Amino acid sequence: MARCNAHIWTGRNGRHPLAGPSPSDERRPISGQARPTCTTHDPDQTRSHDIRRRKRREETCMTRMDRMVLNVGGPADLHKLDRLPTSLRLTALILSRLTCGRLDMTLPDGRTLRFTGKEPGPQAELIVHDPTFVRQVMSKGDIGFAEVFMDGKVDSPDLAELLQYFNANWEDANKLTVGSKIAGFFANIRKMLRANTKKGSKRNILAHYDLGNDFYKAWLDPTMTYSSAIYAEQDQELQDAQLAKYRSIARNLELKPGQHVLEIGSGWGGFAEVAAKEFGARVTSVTISDAQHAYATKRIADAGLSDKVEIVMRDYRDVRGQFDAVASIEMFEAVGEQYWPGYFDKIAEVLKPGGRAALQIITIADKYFEEYRRRADFIQIYIFPGGMLPSVGRLKEETERAGMAFSVDAMFGKSYARTLHEWAKRFDISWDKIKGGKFDEQFRRLWLYYLA
Repeated sequence: MARCNAHIWTGRNGRHPLAGPSPSDERRPISGQARPTCTTHDPDQTRSHDIRRRKRREETCMTRMDRMVLNVGGPADLHKLDRLPTSLRLTALILSRLTCGRLDMTLPDGRTLRFTGKEPGPQAELIVHDPTFVRQVMSKGDIGFAEVFMDGKVDSPDLAELLQYFNANWEDANKLTVGSKIAGFFANIRKMLRANTKKGSKRNILAHYDLGNDFYKAWLDPTMTYSSAIYAEQDQELQDAQLAKYRSIARNLELKPGQHVLEIGSGWGGFAEVAAKEFGARVTSVTISDAQHAYATKRIADAGLSDKVEIVMRDYRDVRGQFDAVASIEMFEAVGEQYWPGYFDKIAEVLKPGGRAALQIITIADKYFEEYRRRADFIQIYIFPGGMLPSVGRLKEETERAGMAFSVDAMFGKSYARTLHEWAKRFDISWDKIKGGKFDEQFRRLWLYYLA
């Protein structure tokens, strides 16, 4: 199920802020592209990262010369396999019916089963350490697979490619697997318990953003930006791409010196700093994260911008006043579908006539939205409790219902994939500094899965 990042622009009084949408990019890794150099890490760390990646590959899979690769084209081939547990035989039967790409599944005894679809696609590897993983995946679907990866029952030398393989075959697998409806029932019960009431929102934010500023500082770029960058150049650094993103949002808001901007979701203060320093705007930025509030407040003071920027501990629903513009960068995903109408009503309420709002939002394709909304996924359960991704169609409905014009400025799924790739690399490089206490091996694998 592909996810894309989008800039959504809204305007008051029927004003259509920008021209029509750019072509959508699916969230896919950028092929044939050199990985950007990490400016905040020295070469020794980068070499150490590469060594660890090679070591993991050596530990989790045999070399192609050492392992026996068996091509599996259907049930007839499975009958030829000796000593294959029933659970793995069922898994192999399902995999043999997938149509896109190729998967090599290495069993605990060293044998590798190769499943090749009729259509080109991702070339992935799955290493099975514990055959009991099948039971969990069959009963809980994508959430179950995430859990068995976190528990070390399965592995892959390239997790991102493996997930791309599953994504490419999602529709086929959904028709073939059982238990997803049962898993969906339990997942949705849990989702309801994490609803984003004002009290629930505070709790849900604490579950993710208050892991500590030091944790995020260890692997985010120096701008401390935890949202997709927008890459314009092949060799552009993450930090530069993040700053370019902030400037793009400010320009599309048509910010002028002295104008007052409301930012819903402060992050660590990156956009507020750019809007005030480079565009001369006044910024009121609201957050409900104690850790982010403390960091952003100090950041603004250190930049000498306290006269222009106010970082406020406040739920966006409690904001009062009128603003020339509203910015919100990847905060909407945490709002929750039940509260979408109130979110857009609040923007319409605080925007002055003719004002503009710029929202950067991760979206899901309209054709997948109804299926997606029926059950919680891995990210909703483990990363952003209470959150939900919208589709562009649903965003248009909510924006226009609130009396604002709607426009999609850009879709940048490839930049999103590249940002995640860069974060995963930096996270892996920095793990020795992060680990300890609650940051154990299961936590590491959870985050590697999330960033893949």
